[in-house]
Amino acid sequence: MNVKVIAFDADDTLWVNEPYFRATEEKFCSLFGEFLSQHDIERELLKTEIFNLPLYGYGIKGFTLSMIEAAMNITAGKLSAEAVEKILNLGKEMLNQPVELLEGVEQVLQALQPHYRLVVATKGDLLDQERKLKKSGLAHYFHHIEIMSEKDDASYLKLVKHLDIQPQELLMVGNSLKSDILPVLQVGGHAIHVPYHITWVHETVESQVEHANFKSVEHIQQIMPYLLN
Repeated sequence: MNVKVIAFDADDTLWVNEPYFRATEEKFCSLFGEFLSQHDIERELLKTEIFNLPLYGYGIKGFTLSMIEAAMNITAGKLSAEAVEKILNLGKEMLNQPVELLEGVEQVLQALQPHYRLVVATKGDLLDQERKLKKSGLAHYFHHIEIMSEKDDASYLKLVKHLDIQPQELLMVGNSLKSDILPVLQVGGHAIHVPYHITWVHETVESQVEHANFKSVEHIQQIMPYLLN
């Protein structure tokens, strides 16, 4: 690999994220258990989230608005002001969660920084991701922070152009095959998949990845043999 830049996804690659969403979903379901089963509430919330992605994008604020809208549908428009306040508080609790680094992340960044330009390439709300990066204590390892509205071919090509490198000089490390791996491979870059034990349904893909520039490891520290000789 003739890699000059290593890009890392943030949520569930550098730090814990999805478990906070799952825990909040459970609390949301408990608020409206008198109206629908947990399965039906989860299905309504997911449908609302997906529908709203083009409007709100990814992140906790959009998720909170989708919870309010889903609750209106679940209660047939009889959502109380008290219930809205509880949903808003759920969102604020998520925004105030501590940033928990995944095991081995800082050691990997320390080892790679002298040899590569390191960047963060992540989706989500700008303010929230900046907050998490600051809380993480990792910001000083990174040459550049790219917070994308969507991770697709065009977004990665834009990143490559901004970094003044060729696509084959970029390596992406992330937990989502759909967002972190497949688009990078499609534009000619390299990608290493580091799966996380929980994945949002919208980020799952069924197909197996077969590509010369693709590798998969079980733990982030296992990327090191590919990058440091």
